[in-house]
Amino acid sequence: MKKSIILITAILLSVRCMAQGQLSFPFQGGKEAMTQFFKDSLNVSEDIIQKKAVGTAVFKFTANERGIITKIVVYYADDYVLTVPIIDALKKSNHKWIIPDREKAHDFIIPFNFVFNPLAGDNPDLQKAVYDNYRSRKPIVTNDQVPLNETTLLPVIVVSYDVAQ
Repeated sequence: MKKSIILITAILLSVRCMAQGQLSFPFQGGKEAMTQFFKDSLNVSEDIIQKKAVGTAVFKFTANERGIITKIVVYYADDYVLTVPIIDALKKSNHKWIIPDREKAHDFIIPFNFVFNPLAGDNPDLQKAVYDNYRSRKPIVTNDQVPLNETTLLPVIVVSYDVAQ
């Protein structure tokens, strides 16, 4: 009986170790490297800063076996102005994506959240600018369904920026 329990435990442990080996993070250097890459590579445009734009953008992209992005799709964006710097940063990430073995291409979904660093004290002009941007934004929404069984969902990238007073 003891031998059976030890054998089953050894098998379960080896299966768990193999599964962890297959589930490595799909960006060279891991999650922290990906977060730092987007922090360094994503340039918040003057248009975003002027409009005090905040919100979310969700992208799906396809990378081939060499880690080159071959297709970028906007699944949702609170406003068009948020999408431009993300697309530029995604294009800079070529050759950094790790594709699972025996796949010619792999899809990823990555959400971005734009926020600005708060200013000290109450600022009614800033509150009005944020509200005006919220009222005038034109969301981008896709009608396609997201095939989650064939896609890797990546962690949210938070983009924070300073606003002029």
